[in-house]
Order: sequence, then C-alpha cells, then structure tokens
Amino acid sequence: MKKLLCVLCVLALMIPALSLAELDEEELEIEEFDLDAGVPAEKAVWDFPVALEDMNPEYIILANKHYLLDKNYVPKDLVKVPSKPADGGIKWAVKPKGGQLLRKECAEALCAMNQAIRDDAPEYGYKDLYLKSAYRSYSTQKTMYNNRLKKNHGKDDGWVSKPGASDHQTGLGCDVVPKNWANKAMNDKMMKEPECQWMAEHCYEFGFIIRYPEDKQDITEINTEPWHLRYVGIPVATYIWENNLCLEEFTEQLQEAIQEYLDAGGDRSKVEAFIQEPTEE
Repeated sequence: MKKLLCVLCVLALMIPALSLAELDEEELEIEEFDLDAGVPAEKAVWDFPVALEDMNPEYIILANKHYLLDKNYVPKDLVKVPSKPADGGIKWAVKPKGGQLLRKECAEALCAMNQAIRDDAPEYGYKDLYLKSAYRSYSTQKTMYNNRLKKNHGKDDGWVSKPGASDHQTGLGCDVVPKNWANKAMNDKMMKEPECQWMAEHCYEFGFIIRYPEDKQDITEINTEPWHLRYVGIPVATYIWENNLCLEEFTEQLQEAIQEYLDAGGDRSKVEAFIQEPTEE
C-alpha cells in the first residue's frame, strides 16, 4: 500500500513538470517564429555603377536653370590657381581682381592635366593651355547675364547662364583654351583645335568632363563649349566618359538609383547628401 502511494505521488509531481516542459517548448517555438518573421529576406544594397564612397556630393552638384544655386552659395576651399607652368601651374588668359580661383582639389587636378599635355607637346606639337575663366560669384554672373541680354536685345542665346545656373559658381567649372584662343572670343570652332581634342579624350583621367558636349545641347540647353571643363572626380568622370553622358543625364541616373535604394529600405542617411531636387521658380 505504501509503495502504491509513493508511485501515485511521483506521477502527480511529474505531470505539472511535463506540462510545463511542453508549454515552454511551444512558447519557444512561437518566439523563434516571431523573430524569424521580423528579419528582412534581403537588405537593401546600393545598386549603381559608382560606389557612394567614390563620389563627393559637393563635386557632383548640378547647376543649371532647373537646379539653381542659392545667391549666397560660395564653395568652400577656393584657392588661387598657380599661373606659372614651370612651377606646376597653368597660364592665365586674363587676370581678374583676386586672381583665378577654383576649389583646391579641382585646381590641383587642372594643373596636373596641364602638365600632362605639356609632356605630350614635344611629340605632338600641342600649344600651351590658358585658364580663361574659373570661379564666378552669383553677383558676377548676374552682371554678365544682364550685359548679354542687353547686347542681344533681351534674348537669351544660350551663351551666358542666368545667375544661379552657372557651372562657374560651383568653383569646379573652368574655361580652358589653347594659346591662339587666349585673346579671342570663344565659339564652337575651337573644337577643331588639337588641344581641345586632347582635352575631350583625356580630361576624365584627371576627374574632368566636358560640361557642354556637342551632342547634348538639347539636354544641357547650352551651346557647345569644348573649352568648359567641370571637375567631378575621377570615378564619376570615368563613368560619364565611358557612357557618353552629360552631367544632367548622370544626375538623373543617380537620383533614380537613390530612389530605388530608399524604396528597398535603404538607409537614407547614407544618400541624403547626394539628393538633388529641381528648384521651384
């Protein structure tokens, strides 16, 4: 009798323990399921030919009549471009008050490019390059634009950008001409010059693009300017050159890639600085 009572007591004690074990197992399974359900199947990735770390958002800023720069926008780190080629600089076609200014990295790249064409000069007979125009402030551009309108009976002929729309205000745009155009009015006939053809072929190696190509006038809405270089950095310049793009087309592609990345759940903080939207006029 005592043995039977002992067996019954043991069973009574085991039943709650077994139930608890089963409950714990069920709860554990539910918990694991909930955790798995909360993990995304695939994290958003940056799916664009140029990596984010290979682009500087300040260097690829777009300035045109649809993407206007603020009148108070002044680029950082403007420096005077060295004017003596023997010391690693580039000759100036004009000497504005305060000198020819560009952003530091852009100025260094321009001087490096000038040295490269000088190195090729003995073999190919290239003439010296001259820096004719570099950084222009909003107020300077406004004066130039109004003067052009006055001269052209109020018509915007596409040769001078309106204030805020000038690539020169970025501190990354510059007009570079061959020696025999240093004192002449610029036009698209300059494209025939071997120095301009060299720049069109090699400027991307130094981080520049031809800002207003001949075959992109309907997009840039600016006449062909084989002398106008724009610094964007080597990775971006290479991509633009290899794909025959203008800066407007690159910007459109980049903004689409950013939106796709965000729609996929990407981290906005990683792309925030690259977002550009048209200016409301």
